[in-house]
Amino acid sequence: MNDEHHPEWVIDPETPSVARMYDYYLGGKDNFAADRRAADQVVAAMPNVLEFTRANRRLLSRAVTMMAGRGVRQFIDIGSGLPTRENVHEVAQRAAPDARVVYVDNDPIVLVHARALLADNPLTAVVQGDLREPESLMNDPEVRARIDFDRPVGLLLLAILHFVPDEDRPAEIVAKLRKPLAPGSFLAISHGHRGEVGQAVEDQVRSAYGRTGAGDIIPRGIDEVMGFFEGTELVGPGLVQVADWRPDAEPFVPDMSRPGFLAGVGEVV
Repeated sequence: MNDEHHPEWVIDPETPSVARMYDYYLGGKDNFAADRRAADQVVAAMPNVLEFTRANRRLLSRAVTMMAGRGVRQFIDIGSGLPTRENVHEVAQRAAPDARVVYVDNDPIVLVHARALLADNPLTAVVQGDLREPESLMNDPEVRARIDFDRPVGLLLLAILHFVPDEDRPAEIVAKLRKPLAPGSFLAISHGHRGEVGQAVEDQVRSAYGRTGAGDIIPRGIDEVMGFFEGTELVGPGLVQVADWRPDAEPFVPDMSRPGFLAGVGEVV
């Protein structure tokens, strides 16, 4: 994909980026002052954001390891964010050296860093794509060159769907992404929920994210997040707080009083 055809790839250090804010939460250094200011606003309102974003990274590792253990050898990570420790290809290829991975993001700094990191890894690709254009994304030539949709795929949508407003029909987007997946594929989702925080806290968090290119962040409840798993059977403990997701845990109802991420993995049937 020729980068020169994407004028939106100009990096603006004065506008906070969701990916760079996330990098800051994880203790990374690939962020600017504007990202840190916006992230600090979120941390001030919701200090446990550091806890559940880091738990989200552990979810990635656990989910990919579980999928690889069940025979999945190809993965698509949409909204992958900046490379850090325990990236999908590292986890997958540790379990299965022949695993193929496609990273998808629309943040220019993510694409630059990821392509530099993966330049010598022929089993990976980094694709510029928009979650709101699921059919175009799944039919991208670089995706199709590495992913055989007749075989199981691990599809990851971690901490990304809460940036899709209701008017963009996120459940329909997920359904279109899931449609080409063969039975035995897996869909991993983590999604923000507000818990029992007051309106002032929610307003402060949403104000910080409203300054990013991604726009508002939309927390959703159990029923709404469960709707994204239509066409799959939940594995592990079901839909739980992200820190509680383990594939061998017994099902239980998450504590919805705490703000954070809900997480689940469904097997495509």
